[in-house]
Amino acid sequence: MEQLIFITILFYMLSAAMYLVHLFLQKDPLNRIGYYLLIGGFLCHTAAAGYGTVISGYIPVYNLRGTLFIAGWAIAGVFLLFQYKFNLKVLGIYAAPLATLIVIVAFLLPDTPIPPKNIFNSFWFIIHIIAVFVGEASLALACGVGLFYLVQERAIKIKIRGFFFNRLPSLEFIDNTGYVFIIVGFTMLTLGLVTGLVYAKSVWGHFWSWDPKEIWSGVTWLIYAALLHGRISVGWRGQKAAIMSIIGFAALLFTFLGVNFLLTGHHGEFTKF
Repeated sequence: MEQLIFITILFYMLSAAMYLVHLFLQKDPLNRIGYYLLIGGFLCHTAAAGYGTVISGYIPVYNLRGTLFIAGWAIAGVFLLFQYKFNLKVLGIYAAPLATLIVIVAFLLPDTPIPPKNIFNSFWFIIHIIAVFVGEASLALACGVGLFYLVQERAIKIKIRGFFFNRLPSLEFIDNTGYVFIIVGFTMLTLGLVTGLVYAKSVWGHFWSWDPKEIWSGVTWLIYAALLHGRISVGWRGQKAAIMSIIGFAALLFTFLGVNFLLTGHHGEFTKF
């Protein structure tokens, strides 16, 4: 298990390095190498996650180490899928280092054991976890795309062809790609919330208990719902959409980590950090 994680980190680090060099040299072979290295790391990552699941009997998200490990896996996997679909090459400079950092932090954390809990084997829990992590990974990448949009927009406004001007796609392409990330992320986040409510009913006997995690998950969902509503009904595009995607991800980060560190509730019982 530890060897697989180490190999995963090595692949991710090499991939991040290739994407970084590609950013400076703009040589397509470097981008392809970074992409294939990330695939190699993702396969090792999948094997390690699968092994941990088989050994423990459930998806290893019961402590901070396991949670971050699966989060890094989701970011790498979602990026690879979208890179294949949209060929947004420059996003690798954001996704690969992010996945690398998350997995390194997870690797350095202690693997705190917990007593076996049958609730982790619930069908609704499994769907909830998969949907939430895929959704959060998509929204994390939407944040990166939003940052790229703001950088490119500023370069165009001040009419200075700086470092990123020729290295970033058009504003329209960035905006449309970010929109796709938001749609996928919001859809999966919605599925995660719905299955989470059903799961809560089966475990605690009620759909909603005003748990801090539930409250902040609802707040985050509302932010992205407002973003999509604004885009569809009011025509929010470009800078507004980019800023909202960044704000939404900040709320998502607080829901993902901050709530567990600063507040207590049902979810804290199962993720002792």
